[in-house]
Amino acid sequence: MERDESGETGAVAPAQAGERSKSRRLVDRVYDMLTTRIRNGEFAPDSKLPGEHDLAAMFGVSRPIVRDALGRLREEGVIHSRQGAGSFVRAHKSNAPSTLGFAPVETIADIQRCYEFRMTIEPDAAFYAARRRDDEALARILDALNQLQDATRHRLHREDADFSFHKAITEASNNHYYLSSIEALRQHISVGMHLHGLSLMGPRLQLEKVFEEHKAIYDAILEERPGDARDAMRRHLEGSRDRLFEGRILDLSL
Repeated sequence: MERDESGETGAVAPAQAGERSKSRRLVDRVYDMLTTRIRNGEFAPDSKLPGEHDLAAMFGVSRPIVRDALGRLREEGVIHSRQGAGSFVRAHKSNAPSTLGFAPVETIADIQRCYEFRMTIEPDAAFYAARRRDDEALARILDALNQLQDATRHRLHREDADFSFHKAITEASNNHYYLSSIEALRQHISVGMHLHGLSLMGPRLQLEKVFEEHKAIYDAILEERPGDARDAMRRHLEGSRDRLFEGRILDLSL
């Protein structure tokens, strides 16, 4: 709600609300991509980030979108600014609360374990997302799905859009334990997504099949079908694991 010139509260025009929602989604996307690159070491501790103009060109967005995403990272203590010099990755977050963390991925077995763990939390997150999602949550999921569709048309697999899709579903569940887990697993999931993406670079049918799996999850959440959303997420994760390992599952008891 906003106040007009007379001080009265009035509804935001649909077009204006739509633009704001789109801007928020773009900020979220840039924030996610910057966070991923910082966590995987592409932007190392104490290194200077590219300028706003370069980041805007890199991510295909406007400078105000980049500025908002950087502001969020700055508030979280992930980066800091030096007057006249730009933004830098903070080496260590001071006075930061302890967060959930997992040992780094070191072996192929770790990737399988990550899939195994994801299959215990993400199907249920999709279940609750279908019960609790609101318009804003649906818009975030759809934005990521549209990015995946565009990549599929160009015979590409975008790990950032893939992760954004799964993260948006955990956000829609309105349960911060699911979201904290998926955030803590970001690097681990990215490794699996990268390798899975490489496995899809053969026949185009594979990319299209994966997109349809994502769409089935979205449709179930959109239509408030919790059981179907849970089943669709499980089928997708099992399918991704099986495609990556070519159906040869490791014996993790050894």
